[in-house]
Amino acid sequence: MEQKYYKMNIAGLERELPICPLNDKLMIAGFVIFGDPEITTACADALLKKAPEYDYMISAEAKGIPLVHEMARLAGNQKYFLARKAPKLYMTGVLGVAVRSITTDAVQHLYLDQADAEIMKGKKILIVDDVISTGESLRAIEELVKQAGGEICGKMAILAEGDATDRDDLIYLEKLPLFNANAEPIL
Repeated sequence: MEQKYYKMNIAGLERELPICPLNDKLMIAGFVIFGDPEITTACADALLKKAPEYDYMISAEAKGIPLVHEMARLAGNQKYFLARKAPKLYMTGVLGVAVRSITTDAVQHLYLDQADAEIMKGKKILIVDDVISTGESLRAIEELVKQAGGEICGKMAILAEGDATDRDDLIYLEKLPLFNANAEPIL
């Protein structure tokens, strides 16, 4: 089958996203900022202009890393946090939560270092991600922030897809449609 693409404007830049099957009835457009510093910087800048007041940002490993890093750099090299997919040797203790993402086959876990949790306690935390679809990854990060004692002050993404476009608690740059089996947008 010939690869089909969805063309869209994101933060003033044109991109063609490959349309990928989730199952025999539903397809999604793949948005990956890895290796595309131009889109990463443009999106980070656009999101910062919409961001509420915050003390720290957090994102999930791995696709959120370039975005949160660039947002922190543009905001003056601020410290940020990552919800990791596995505990690391340097972690002084871990908080953990299970998550099932639309783009992952199995249940995964996200972990937060106890030292980071102590810094977050009582602080305004802004959650950022590249794409929000089902909201499961977002829910997992929210749970980690709550376990750490942080106050969630906002949730941001470059793109919102599916039901996420109807959320009133999410700030995003563009809507990304879902696609039927023929790679046609579902409206």
